[in-house]
Amino acid sequence: MSHGSVPPIARRLVAGPAVVLLAAGLAGCGGGTVGMGGGDDGKKPVAAASSSSPSERSSPSSSPPSSPASTAPQPARSEPASAEPKGSEAAPAADGPLRGKVVVVDPGHNIHNAEHSTEINRQVDIGTGHKECDTTGTETNSGYAEATFSLDVAHRLRAILQSRGAKVVLTHDGDRPYGPCVTERAEIGNKAHGDAAVSIHADGAGPGQRGFHVILPAKVRGGAADTGPIVEPSKELGARVAGNFVKVTGSAPSNYIGHGTGLDTRGDLGGLNLSTIPKVFIECGNMRDAQDAALLTDGGWREKAAQGIADGITDFLRG
Repeated sequence: MSHGSVPPIARRLVAGPAVVLLAAGLAGCGGGTVGMGGGDDGKKPVAAASSSSPSERSSPSSSPPSSPASTAPQPARSEPASAEPKGSEAAPAADGPLRGKVVVVDPGHNIHNAEHSTEINRQVDIGTGHKECDTTGTETNSGYAEATFSLDVAHRLRAILQSRGAKVVLTHDGDRPYGPCVTERAEIGNKAHGDAAVSIHADGAGPGQRGFHVILPAKVRGGAADTGPIVEPSKELGARVAGNFVKVTGSAPSNYIGHGTGLDTRGDLGGLNLSTIPKVFIECGNMRDAQDAALLTDGGWREKAAQGIADGITDFLRG
């Protein structure tokens, strides 16, 4: 993919302002060099990100990156509670544009993972290789955890989708001692016969690396993995989510992954490799950048993030 070009998939994003905004994100895109990450959390270590190792950047107990801190104000550590109480459920609306649809929402990581290092570090088979059962995720420099962020956005997303008539299945609701493992996360969606699935995350790259990106499944086959049937619909789902995320949040596509398109394709993530339903990951921003962190820790912005994701899913499911 050449730098500064928008691939056909990106041009199929929702019509109108979303296309213009996504294209505008091309200006000044960083296009940093990336390598494969160790965990199945959607993160790729970037060469210039920091001196920390990938495993250090994914752990809430790690120290902040060694790069000079930004002078932008840091958010307070305490955060508002999730949009819904933990474990709360509501029936789908009797009618709505998503009536009869099943959406699987996968909140990345689990706030208790750090207490169960042996369990989450055990290797699981993702079809094309082996990965850790799960990882701890990252956090902002002020200590706001990715697992807390992802569950909060998942609750908000669930409420919106249910109001539109969809049945929403969460892979977990913060009520498990750890995990679930990436293999089980995929299995939950498959058994639910979901029409679409989205895994919610936030990245842990270096300061100055900003923006969101949506991860699409590569075409892989091996063991229990066979993404051939879901590659194309997942691309469409990802394009819809990316376009609406830009439109609703005003956030730019990543300046360090995806060459300004907001889209990235991966073949090393068990949550995608083992899925039999259309599925994407979204990294909503970079927790280690002060400007992105100020958004990610703001409840009002998280509501916009959930709205953008919900609008993308709705567009996809309505064709």
